[in-house]
Amino acid sequence: MIDPYVNLSIDDKVGVIEFFHPNRNSMPSDILALLAKTITDAGENDEINILVLKSGGDRTFCAGASFNEVITIENEVTGKAFFSGFANVINAMRKCPKLIIGRVQGKTVGGGVGLAAATDYCLATQYASIRLSELSIGIGPFVIEPAVSRKIGTIAMSQMTIDAETFYSAEWAKEKGLYAEVFETAEELDEAVITLAKKLSTYNPQALKEMKKVFWNGTDNWDVLLQERAAVSGTLVLSEFTKKTLKRFR
Repeated sequence: MIDPYVNLSIDDKVGVIEFFHPNRNSMPSDILALLAKTITDAGENDEINILVLKSGGDRTFCAGASFNEVITIENEVTGKAFFSGFANVINAMRKCPKLIIGRVQGKTVGGGVGLAAATDYCLATQYASIRLSELSIGIGPFVIEPAVSRKIGTIAMSQMTIDAETFYSAEWAKEKGLYAEVFETAEELDEAVITLAKKLSTYNPQALKEMKKVFWNGTDNWDVLLQERAAVSGTLVLSEFTKKTLKRFR
């Protein structure tokens, strides 16, 4: 079995950040922390003009938070710390001065939808359906909501949150604005991602940086907001309802 990792590779001003976990790319705290740091470091690297965010493997893009770690949470402090993981990654993406292209090859759930929404331009395959399952286990997509609502709107976000056990198709996600384009195969997706990244890497870096600021205007409060949302999730995960539900995943 391949060990979890976060890698950064650089080729001709294009930085590619790839994360992986053998359990359907579900994200424990240490991988989330490494991903946030890698994004921040890449944003400060003068050898990079444009970033691509992708996951390893050919199936699930990201299954969200690691249930194996969630079920070990025993108090509000560790609960908030755990749910701050996705908050820190989203804020790292938001504040990164480089535009980030998302490459979503397969299904994505919960926090993974938040990662896709926090990219500046996201491309996917027809297999990249999305689901927000949090409400069904007794918590909610509190941390990722600002990023997802910003990308697809409050109505679509509410629909996904309430219909928590349904996967919405990649075409639906495209119609709502999460994906810019949907491709039939991963090979077509990769060709489109690298073509776009290489093109953007030749543009004026300062113009790209200033444009990124425009895209994320009005989100300066997210450092505080997402931590507050993490605290909500960290409390709810201790509820009897959620503890009983999570026993199914042991």
